[in-house]
Amino acid sequence: MGNCWSRWEPSLYRVSSNSKSESPPKTESPSANSTKQSAKLPSNPEEVEDLRRDIAVNPLVVFSYDELKAITENFRQDRVLGGGGFGHVYKGIINEDLRDGLQPTQVAVKVHDGDNSYQGHREWLAEVIFLGQLSHPNLVKLIGYCCQDEHRVLVYEYMARGSVERNLFSRVLIPLPWSTRMKIAFGAAKGLAFLHEAEKPVIYRDFKTSNILLDPDYNPKLSDFGLAKDGPVGDKSHVSTRIMGTYGYAAPEYIMTGHLTSRSDVYSFGVVLLELLTGRKSLDKSRPAREQNLTDWAIPYLKEKKRILDIADPRLNGDYPVKGLQKAAMLAYHCLNRNPKARPLMRDIVDSLEPLQVSSEVPVGGQTIALVINVADADTKHVEDLH
Repeated sequence: MGNCWSRWEPSLYRVSSNSKSESPPKTESPSANSTKQSAKLPSNPEEVEDLRRDIAVNPLVVFSYDELKAITENFRQDRVLGGGGFGHVYKGIINEDLRDGLQPTQVAVKVHDGDNSYQGHREWLAEVIFLGQLSHPNLVKLIGYCCQDEHRVLVYEYMARGSVERNLFSRVLIPLPWSTRMKIAFGAAKGLAFLHEAEKPVIYRDFKTSNILLDPDYNPKLSDFGLAKDGPVGDKSHVSTRIMGTYGYAAPEYIMTGHLTSRSDVYSFGVVLLELLTGRKSLDKSRPAREQNLTDWAIPYLKEKKRILDIADPRLNGDYPVKGLQKAAMLAYHCLNRNPKARPLMRDIVDSLEPLQVSSEVPVGGQTIALVINVADADTKHVEDLH
């Protein structure tokens, strides 16, 4: 990976509330510049694989567009799992009839709908490159891609429970219990720590609840690497890049200067951890003006230990260890420090979250009970009979 991205630095930038809208720099002509730069990007599978040859670790399947039609039953509307500024994601099924050697499996097919811009192409390619060389239990697995004519498509493993955003803020689904929220925070932190400590460090740059997907057991995996960036190397302290990300999650110093570091991801993690603790969105225009920005509203509570309980998600109904909540809230507070150098490293965050995990269910006398032991609250141990 190394310096290979330098020639693909985006001509556009964005910091959006929840979408992938773009705002052009005042000194450039986006359309002309995008057209000129698009010519530098791979435009067929041979060129993509040639680019991947020296850096690829994970083999990827190159799908034809007709194969993707078969997988999604011609992109049926009832197969849509979600979407965004890039296009739509469809649920698909790979079976034995598609191609020899492919294992039957459920997949998610991410289609970049008609986005032939340089930025759209670059984000698609970024996912192919990064997920083609990175492998970790807390990163979503990329199975393959399509680069045929104007079509740019990605095929991932299927994540049955969807995004953390959907599960956390839904008014229909059962509220996530404390143990699941801490499991999500712990797994997501391990994913970010892996990226930051890779042989060639990666800055994720768009960490948010909608980009964290859950498997049937609520194990979290980071997805959408379209904005991922090579981290600084050598004696460099940061990467200078155009400001791209999502309002409410992007670190303030990055928005102001364009200086990107791994601590930028740490700030975003602090926002997500705060969302898990409070059940509130990073930005919520439906709330009173003073409560619309989650971090602005929560920081005064986090500063005082006695007030931390006041921000706990009411849907938890008080079913959480007090000391565990306080420790998680203080961790979020440190992640949100305005001084990036004062924020903890992701490896330290992982270590801090590990004691907040609870044990799994254990069978006792023919019945299933849940033994809940919070190491952060060692004086609180209880056994709940589930029958």
